[in-house]
Amino acid sequence: MKRTLGIGLAVVLLVGVVTAIVLGQGSGEQGRLQTVRGVIGSEKLAFFADQRVKDVFAKHGLKVEVDPAGSRQIATATELNSYDFAFPSSAPAAEKIQRDRKAARTYAPFSSPMVVATFGPIVDLLTKAGVVKAGPGYQTFDVQAYLDLAAKGTRWDQLPGNTAYPARKNLLVTTTDPRDSNSAAMYLAITSFVANGGVVSSQDAEAKVLPAVSKLFLDQGYTQSSTEGPFEDYLSAGMGKTPLVLAYEAQFADRVVRGDSSVRPDMKLLYPAPTVLSKHTLVPLRETGDRVGQLLQSDAELGRLAATFGFRTADPKHFNDVVEEKNLTVPQTIVDVVEPPAHETLERMLEAIAKQY
Repeated sequence: MKRTLGIGLAVVLLVGVVTAIVLGQGSGEQGRLQTVRGVIGSEKLAFFADQRVKDVFAKHGLKVEVDPAGSRQIATATELNSYDFAFPSSAPAAEKIQRDRKAARTYAPFSSPMVVATFGPIVDLLTKAGVVKAGPGYQTFDVQAYLDLAAKGTRWDQLPGNTAYPARKNLLVTTTDPRDSNSAAMYLAITSFVANGGVVSSQDAEAKVLPAVSKLFLDQGYTQSSTEGPFEDYLSAGMGKTPLVLAYEAQFADRVVRGDSSVRPDMKLLYPAPTVLSKHTLVPLRETGDRVGQLLQSDAELGRLAATFGFRTADPKHFNDVVEEKNLTVPQTIVDVVEPPAHETLERMLEAIAKQY
């Protein structure tokens, strides 16, 4: 009798253990996720905060936690020892991190071309002035023609036949503060390329272009530190305050995809000729960070989700499908794209401009 009870008790205990294991596999999944920490450019914060993105990483056994920071700050002033990966919004910043940390590889799963966001009447006006031109399926913003007008200190009300926007202020693209912002650094990359006739790669070339490109920032007066600032002004205050604003294509596309009513039919995108791609480049600092880079680069579900935030992805189909579904007219391929200067060159020019404020 005692033996029978002992066997019965053992069976009950065994069933209990098996049940606990099975239940643990279902309900305790989150507890077994491996936490991976990264520091990212703030433009990607909404993507990593999205529950759908978190769920995809969880399927691969990862819980990704991120802290936002400016791309230049990530490369020069962030203590990276506590992170598994760094994910700035520009290739030059990633290049410096990779070199300093001796990282074996990088991943560039997202990109966004720099654009000039504007309005229909401004497009018509600048077309007559020779700044806006027809491109291959999209309208371009001729940077050389713009620099020629800016060098003369041309005001809007000095443009011939201008009745649409006769403002008594200089014809300038609104940017962020070059002392703080990655988008301002990308604008410097574009304008310095045109002013130099190629990528700035020497201190002689820096000295040659700095007088002209510094003026593009200094003549604006007050500038904001985050790209969201002038873009929000563009959306809310309209043409009167911000007729031309430098932005990431992803900012505009994200609003359209989300059905944001602040994007109105008269709002237009112009693609600088040339432009640069803001390449969101992940630098793995540990093996777990490398797993995040691999997934962002290759996982189709993450690619589709990134496209819903306006990012162009490693597989262009994701972005093209999203914008087609939302009837957003953007080019599938941008032809006139140039590379930014090396990180050290870009930093020297930014520092030289900062000293003039």
